[in-house]
Parts: sequence; structure tokens; C-alpha cells
Amino acid sequence: MSALNYRIGYGEDIHKLVEGRPLILGGVNIPFAKGLLGHSDADVVFHALSDAILGALALGDIGKHCPDNAAWTEGMDSGKIVSKVGEMMKQKGYGVGNIDLSIACEKPKLAPHIDEMRKNIASLLEVSEEQVSVKAMTNEGMDAVGEGKAIRATCVVLLKKEN
Repeated sequence: MSALNYRIGYGEDIHKLVEGRPLILGGVNIPFAKGLLGHSDADVVFHALSDAILGALALGDIGKHCPDNAAWTEGMDSGKIVSKVGEMMKQKGYGVGNIDLSIACEKPKLAPHIDEMRKNIASLLEVSEEQVSVKAMTNEGMDAVGEGKAIRATCVVLLKKEN
């Protein structure tokens, strides 16, 4: 069977907001009274992105490659996860066609930070910012995200065969 020229992946992540942790989204440290609880830095943006790429490649999920019970992943900068997944993508002969990522949270307002998130993603995956879309929305007061108890990110990625 020949390799597929295009592959689509989907990723999603959600973490609880708690006091005493920094809020890091898309590699951006965002001033806010709460941060996301997790074994690593809990960057839901980078986690959803990484899972989307791994899914497109049929390589499992983040937990398979960076377990949340391993000492070496504790407090880890999730940018390292994106870089690792990006290398796996290249090893399989694929590159990013485009990324479409959405972040759902009630507060804080993320619009001032979107461009920096796009730059971070583009840099880590060595692609143009034009290939990276990041959007933010509220959950209109519904569920844990809407109640301000959590932040969720979802991501769709199109990969294209490069060699």
C-alpha cells in the first residue's frame, strides 16, 4: 500500500483552572489569577496540537510518547512536546499543510495573545504563520469551561507528504 499524500488529524485537551499555577497557552505566559493544573505546564493549546499531529500520523496520543506519570515530563515545557511530535512528523515524510486551532475559555481575553501563539507554533514546527490559525471563544457560561473552571483547546491539522 502506498503512503497517503494527505492526512488529517484532530486533537483536543482540557485542563482545570487552579490558583498557584501560571497560565500558559500556546507557549505564552498570560497574566491571570489562575493557571492550568497538570503534570507538565498543562498548555492545552500545545497538547491539542500535538495530539492532532500524532492522530494524523496514526501514532497514538501524547500519553504514549510523553506519559503524565513519568518524572522526566513533570513540569515540562509543552513546546518540547510539539518539537518532538514535529520531528516524528518529518521522520514520516510529512509537513504541515495548515493548522486550525480553537481555544475555549471565559476569561482572560485571549485576543491580545493570539499572534504570539501563532508565532510560537510556526516556529516550533518550522512553518509559516500563514499556515497557523488560532481562534478564541467563550462557552457562553455553559459547562466547566463556561463556568470558568477549565480551558479547552481543539485542533485540526492537515499534513502533506513531502518526500
